[in-house]
Amino acid sequence: MAITAGAIPASPPRPHLDEQRGEHPVPPGVASQAVDRAVRKARLRLMPFLILMYMLAFLDRANVGVAKQALHSQVNISDSMFALGAGIFFVGYAIFEVPSNLILHRVGARVWLARIMFTWGIVAACTMFVTGGKSFIALRLLLGLAEAGFFPGVILYLTYWFPPENRGRVLGIFYFGYPLALTLGTPLSGLLLGLDGRLGLAGWQWMFAVEGLLASLVGIMTFFVLPDRPADVAWLSADEKQALSVVLDREAHDKQREGSGTFGQALRDIRLLQFVVIYFLMQIGSYGVVFFLPDQVSALLGMKIGVLVSFVSAIPWLCAIGFTAIWPVLAARYDRPRLFFIICLLLVSGGILVSAHSSPTLAVAALCVAASGIIASQAIFWTFPTDHFGGTAAAGGIAVINAIGNLGGFVAPNLRTAADHFFHGSTAGLHALSISALCSMLVALLLPARGRRVVEQALRSARGPA
Repeated sequence: MAITAGAIPASPPRPHLDEQRGEHPVPPGVASQAVDRAVRKARLRLMPFLILMYMLAFLDRANVGVAKQALHSQVNISDSMFALGAGIFFVGYAIFEVPSNLILHRVGARVWLARIMFTWGIVAACTMFVTGGKSFIALRLLLGLAEAGFFPGVILYLTYWFPPENRGRVLGIFYFGYPLALTLGTPLSGLLLGLDGRLGLAGWQWMFAVEGLLASLVGIMTFFVLPDRPADVAWLSADEKQALSVVLDREAHDKQREGSGTFGQALRDIRLLQFVVIYFLMQIGSYGVVFFLPDQVSALLGMKIGVLVSFVSAIPWLCAIGFTAIWPVLAARYDRPRLFFIICLLLVSGGILVSAHSSPTLAVAALCVAASGIIASQAIFWTFPTDHFGGTAAAGGIAVINAIGNLGGFVAPNLRTAADHFFHGSTAGLHALSISALCSMLVALLLPARGRRVVEQALRSARGPA
């Protein structure tokens, strides 16, 4: 059942949790202010650490792009082997995605996200021991298995803390971890490559070891830093916890009533298939850029991947940070997520296409446009499934979308390499990525034009019929 801002039910609200416990309900005006205070505090307390976690997650899956040339020359990993290894991460990721997210929903984010980060960091560090194509592929597959559930787990976790009208902005903030990992992490990876020969280790070995162990360290911190639910923290007052729980509980109730509350209902929902297709096509464009951007910049500048290429490769992701700070917020403010999402996908498709046929300066500018669309589109995209699903449907549904959709990350490097080889050129793969983003946009036309305004509905209902 679609809910719009103009279709507010006039029926009296169901009893709030505080009423069921025999406590006095919070007055509506006070409740609204308390929710705003709680959301603001949660954003300041939780988001910096979640961004750090995502930065390390993305760095450990994408830093192979920086090591590509070194792996080719020093470990004899061919282009096809590299493409298979880069992409097979997502096969392992997909295998354990759904059970991992359902476990998180049961045991809590603090324990499970800490476990995920610690184990993936160890596996990422072990990539320093790669001796050839087979060991590279095996470790990339194992890395995907270890990291499975992290991203959808965080998306689910945000629904425990932030009402629907705040999620677009919060998801945009969380997605800063993606471009920050590439803006700061790519130069860091380049600097670590410069340690080549120290203590008998190659530069790429230093890179995998340092960045992997850093993730494990933050995983240990997660167990002590990250709270599971609003009720677990002392930095929210009693009225803030109460008001926030009322709004989030009302949302869960509405989704359950609409048949979007259990995992079985999610699997029977045609909307789930639509989300999966869109996200799959998006990820082809996204990872087709991520895994090859340093190599593409290297070719544009006519030099090997090193510190300078790493810094230039960071420019598009720096632009993406600025764009993502604004665009999802505007999408939420005007309640036009589909329109803003489609514009993002057009930026991705057009930016990739222009980068294939331009001078180095214009090509880097086009990649800045594409990178901005890649990051902002994903931040807006996740508002659709989190608006639609609740409860175990959200836990399982988000995991299914991310698991199958991220297989686009497996397709992307192999599609780009195959297209270039088939057409005997360096631009055919970019054309394929551009077409994928365009197809994603066409399917996105079927998404609802406006978002769910459950918070607004709950507060109006709490005031009673006008």
